[in-house]
Amino acid sequence: MSPSFDVVRAELESAVAGAGHGNAAADQLCMACVGLFGVDGAAVSVVHRGVSQGTFGASDDASRRVDEYQFTYGEGPCLDAVATGRTILVPDLEDPQESRWPGFARAALGGGIRGVFALPVVVTSVRIGALDLFRSDPGPLLDEQLVGALLAAQMASLVLLQTWAGEDDLDGRLLRDGEEAWGDLAEADRIEVYQATGMLIAQLGVDAGEALLRMRAHAVATGQTASEVAWAIIERRLVLDADPRPEGRERRRL
Repeated sequence: MSPSFDVVRAELESAVAGAGHGNAAADQLCMACVGLFGVDGAAVSVVHRGVSQGTFGASDDASRRVDEYQFTYGEGPCLDAVATGRTILVPDLEDPQESRWPGFARAALGGGIRGVFALPVVVTSVRIGALDLFRSDPGPLLDEQLVGALLAAQMASLVLLQTWAGEDDLDGRLLRDGEEAWGDLAEADRIEVYQATGMLIAQLGVDAGEALLRMRAHAVATGQTASEVAWAIIERRLVLDADPRPEGRERRRL
């Protein structure tokens, strides 16, 4: 039997209040979702201009990795939730009728995820991210679980606001600048990707779009996330070649 709405609200508020601000609070919110909604993982991500920009909270490392696949492949439930403003409910990624996000679905299934659910996170009418819930077994969310998850998505917006706790006139800036303001917040995460992109621009003589494309392509080809590839580039463990070679585009430095 699922807990009542009042119990869900109280437990979510307690989880966030006891964690302080920023990412720690987002992590605690996600862990509370796992305990309350019959799911195995949860993550809060920020989306800017149709691209997943960062995982600001996760219940565990496995959930963070699944969420990052949406950035790596450029597709997934959180991107659709933000684009449409609708809750995305996929009880079973292996359903033959479910053909969305082939790259993300393949990676998520490989990580043991069967069900995915994404709920938009909205601040001042701007859709700035999503709360993603993951389940290892197929099956829908119960009605009361979905209602609780919608409340958790609302609370996720407050957690993200706390990331800017030191910003003067935060509410005014959000109302005034909207998407651009949230873009600044989004760029505060996945710093490794932006740094690695800059390195590739200098090394390969390509623009930022091409550099990011090559990084993502290598991540897909090697079964990694884009963040993992970015760290390898920054730490000089991986160098991508400027021109294709018969044996492949990249060479490794160990």
